[in-house]
Amino acid sequence: MDLKGKYYKAFLDRENKLRSQYSQERAKKQHKKGKLTAQERLDLLFDADTFEEIDTFVTPDNQGLEFGKVEESFGDGVITGHGKINGRLIFAYAQDFTIMGGSLGIVHARKIAKIQEMALKMGAPIIALIDSGGARIQEGIASLTGYASIFQNIIQSSGIIPQIAVIMGPAAGGAVYSPALMDFVFMVNYTSFMFVTGPNVVKEVLNEDVTLEELGGAEVHAKKSGVAHFIYDDEENTIIGLKKFLSYLPSNNVENPPVVEEEVDMQDINDKLLEIVPDDPNKAYDVIEVIENIFDRNSFFEVAELYAPNLVVGFARLNGITTGIVANQPKVLAGVLDIDSSVKGARFIRFCDSFNIPILTLEDVPGFLPGIDQEHDGIIRNGAKLLYAYSEATVPKITVILRKSYGGAYIVMNSKNLGGDFNFAWPTAEIAVMGPDAAVTILFRRELEKSDDPVKLKADLVKQYRDKVANPYIADEKGFIDEVIDPAITRKKLISAFTALSNKWVQVPSRKHGNIPL
Repeated sequence: MDLKGKYYKAFLDRENKLRSQYSQERAKKQHKKGKLTAQERLDLLFDADTFEEIDTFVTPDNQGLEFGKVEESFGDGVITGHGKINGRLIFAYAQDFTIMGGSLGIVHARKIAKIQEMALKMGAPIIALIDSGGARIQEGIASLTGYASIFQNIIQSSGIIPQIAVIMGPAAGGAVYSPALMDFVFMVNYTSFMFVTGPNVVKEVLNEDVTLEELGGAEVHAKKSGVAHFIYDDEENTIIGLKKFLSYLPSNNVENPPVVEEEVDMQDINDKLLEIVPDDPNKAYDVIEVIENIFDRNSFFEVAELYAPNLVVGFARLNGITTGIVANQPKVLAGVLDIDSSVKGARFIRFCDSFNIPILTLEDVPGFLPGIDQEHDGIIRNGAKLLYAYSEATVPKITVILRKSYGGAYIVMNSKNLGGDFNFAWPTAEIAVMGPDAAVTILFRRELEKSDDPVKLKADLVKQYRDKVANPYIADEKGFIDEVIDPAITRKKLISAFTALSNKWVQVPSRKHGNIPL
């Protein structure tokens, strides 16, 4: 008897059965929706021939069969494994909507939990390609406990390895908390959706008609809820964006960010920086122009571009080294801080601090947004999150005050006494308790009321206040900032300062954790 032949045939039979479950018919259904299959997504994401699948042949649990058919299949609707992306080890799981709608049963959950634990053990990033109808109803509580295990693993890995969710179909009910707990969320326009309760439930409970797109589409989460950090028009470009984004991140919290070792086509002294900020302090400009003229060419990768655009956050390279950027955007709401921008900034700063990414703050902020809605919705509590995040961060932190820096917003935006390592200002900076106009109105109310020409008097007083109180040289002379610098040499100054801070080490008090004002 040819035992070798017999055993090899059984091996091949199983391989053939696996291949047959990924039929052309199922693939066409995905393609009709503008979606790729799970395997196609992984093939695009990983370097050629590097992805190694794990638990390929596990089969679904048979619990709850009397309440609905469980498809006989291998893998239980999710592909898990590891491979290389641009030569770096990455773990991933891709839910397969063509197998039972990618629904999560207990075996499916165990596969994900196993790959999460491996990623943490190996100190490698993990990517979740999510395309699932949610919990497998017929498995009942077993499915729910599976989600709990996944959430627990995400929390245990938080701040140790980067965790990125890519929504490539539906994510509904409890399933949405996986991406919500992860560091960054990518979505695909028109084919990906996230919601706790779907349109049918909204209709039944509230008698409101709403489409999938209106309720939880990519634009909704990128612009309104802030859940999604990046959106793209198709899956191919989403994966290209994801691969580029990974190049800015270290693999874990004990590594430094990647360094791109190539000739940088940027001069350290750039006269264009002298022309961006207008002479008129009330005139807007685009802070992204400042970023692009300081950092390595074409290296800026903005995060959450569409959400709270009055604060710009993202990554760029300075002499090849990843740097996190937090910048007020004067062309949106004059760059004020509000609830959404405070939370956006705080979350980004805490990520940078977790993964040893130095932070540059470009400041031009007239204050916090006033108003009943902001006060009643908790600007105090939410603004405190940004304050807390800056103060808590121990990575190198540098601030450049470009123009306005008023009141509590001056303190919050990485001021010297809040822990800023180097604090510079351009000659256009105005540092004061409040803007000159408001200050003069309060300080000289009686004089203005009695004046024959209050408009001229106020203009003169505003100029005096700006010259004698708000100018940056006073802060420089009192040591509240380190130096007023020529804008043209900003890049040179920052390279020198970040180099000096490259071995920064801070001993923090022993405690379980602080209590950020959530």
